[in-house]
Order: sequence, then C-alpha cells, then structure tokens
Amino acid sequence: MSHADFPHRRLNRLTGEWVLVSPQRMKRPWQGETKAAQGGDRPNHDASCYLCPGNERVGGTHNPDFEGVFVFPNDFPALLLEPGGEAREGLLREEPACGEARVVCYAPDHSATLARMSDKARREVVNGWCDLSASLGAKWHHVQIFENKGAMMGASSPHPHGQVWAGDFVPTLVEREDGCQRAHHAEAGSVLLEDVIAAEEADGSRIVASNPHWLAVVPHWAAWPFETLVIARDDVRRLEELGDPARDALAALLGELLPAYDALFDTDFPYSMGWHGAPHGAGADCAHWRLHAHFYPPLLRSAEIRKHMVGFELLAETQRDLSPEAAAERIRDCIA
Repeated sequence: MSHADFPHRRLNRLTGEWVLVSPQRMKRPWQGETKAAQGGDRPNHDASCYLCPGNERVGGTHNPDFEGVFVFPNDFPALLLEPGGEAREGLLREEPACGEARVVCYAPDHSATLARMSDKARREVVNGWCDLSASLGAKWHHVQIFENKGAMMGASSPHPHGQVWAGDFVPTLVEREDGCQRAHHAEAGSVLLEDVIAAEEADGSRIVASNPHWLAVVPHWAAWPFETLVIARDDVRRLEELGDPARDALAALLGELLPAYDALFDTDFPYSMGWHGAPHGAGADCAHWRLHAHFYPPLLRSAEIRKHMVGFELLAETQRDLSPEAAAERIRDCIA
C-alpha cells in the first residue's frame, strides 16, 4: 500500500490550510442522507422562468429576446452602490461595504448547460466573463465571477447562468490566496501556480485535461471529492488579459472537463465554480498572481450521496475520503 492509502495531511499552498486525507473511509457503509440530483430533462423555454428570453422578472422588467449571452443587474444584489452606516472599531468591529452585482445568462435555451453547449457558445460566455472583469474591475477593488449549478448547490433557477459580485474590498479567501502567492514569490522568486503546474505535470496522476494554454487538475490539496483547479499556463493575472487563442482553448477545455463531470454519475453534475484573478485594487503589484478557476462539486459516491462539510470539517480541519489521485483517474476515464 502506498502513502496515499493511509491517513495523512496535505498543505493547500493557495490558502495555507491543511487538509486531512482519509482514503480508507471510502469503505464505510452509508445510511445517511440521499438526495436526488437535478435531472437534465428541461424544456428549451419555461414560461415561469425569470431568466428565459421575453419573460417578466420580479419588479416588472421583461427580458429581451436575447440570442446569446445576456447580462443584467441583479434584482436582489448582495451589495449596493452606496455604502450605508459607519465603520466601528474595537472588539465588535464593522466596516461598510458597497459594490454591484450582475446576472450572466449563458444562453437563451433553458435546457442548456456549459457542459452541453458548443465550443462557440462557451466562447461567448468566456468573452462575457472577460468583459465583465474589465469593466467592473475599472470601478471596484475585486470582481468575483462565479456559478452555482444545480439545486444541490443552492441555484435559484435551473436556467444556465452565473453571477458577478464586485465590491470595494478584497474578500477573505482571495486575500488569503494573495498572501500565499505573494509569500511564495518573495521566497522562491517564482510564481506559485506556475510551480504547481510543473509539479503536477511531473507527477501526472492528478491531471484531468490539458492544452497549450490551460491545465485542469484535481489539486494535491483538494478538499471536495471531485474538486478541480483550472490554471492558466500563460503569464496572465486577470481574465481580460486572455488573448483569443487562450479564450478558444478555455472553451475547449471546459468542453472536456464539464461533460466528464456529467458522465461520472450519469447526472447533470452540480458544482460551485469561480474565477480568482489578481484584485483590481492591487494595480501593478500582482506579479505573484496567476489566473485560475476553482470547481467545487459536492457529489461523493453517486448522484444521490454528497460530501457533507460537518463535524470535524466545521470544527477542526477540512477532511476528504476519496484521494485526489483516485478522483482524477475517474474524471479522466470519463473524458471522451
């Protein structure tokens, strides 16, 4: 048996946090929650969907009859343009937060997903991400682009869409990644995620998909069972820096990774994903950054059994059962 067959801890180089790996626990019986995954059979247009073309949203606004990517201000934003209240110092510290939010409809087809779209349609989504990062980054300190896919991940609508929240602050996790990348750059004189690419390619066991511009891996420190990290090979820090070849290559790589997810358990695979680029408020001081995306799917053993971040995970340290190497092999086996 190899080291990976026994309990051990792995360091997440992007956050500085440890992950407990317990592969032997995959043998334990399961009599806990089972939850039916969201099916993929949906109509092309749903008259009750507030994201479909031509339909009315809450408040009376009607969507246009859009044919591609459609972006609009979130009707229920988590951040408002003007700050309210005052900062409070001391033990119970507070500070105002402001910003704006967008909804990004990927396609007019209610039944579509990024996994089932064409490379051309996915490229339109990539362009939309890049444009929003640039336009909102010109006004705000950080732009967070993300997607919650599936009811299991809290998506309020099955229509293919993502969100963008831009604010006047750098969120905690991004700030943590910034600090770890900055420290590595100062100590090693190299870009952390560039070194990760080299290490993952030298090992090979966790690579899922690859092309000249991108690498998709189940990272050595993955927390979620089938988590993947998509890293730009080019020296880019934010989405808007991607050239046309890299944008084409990203659409193609997502066309390998996401259908493989669906094939794992023959289901419309749920996940939360998001882009991490250098905070726009950092200006030119971001040589340590490399653009990357995180995919966090919750499913563990089947379409009905998910990973629960509870108990030890909430109170002590992140823990996983399925080893990252085994997860990567299973995803690779599903790539056509």
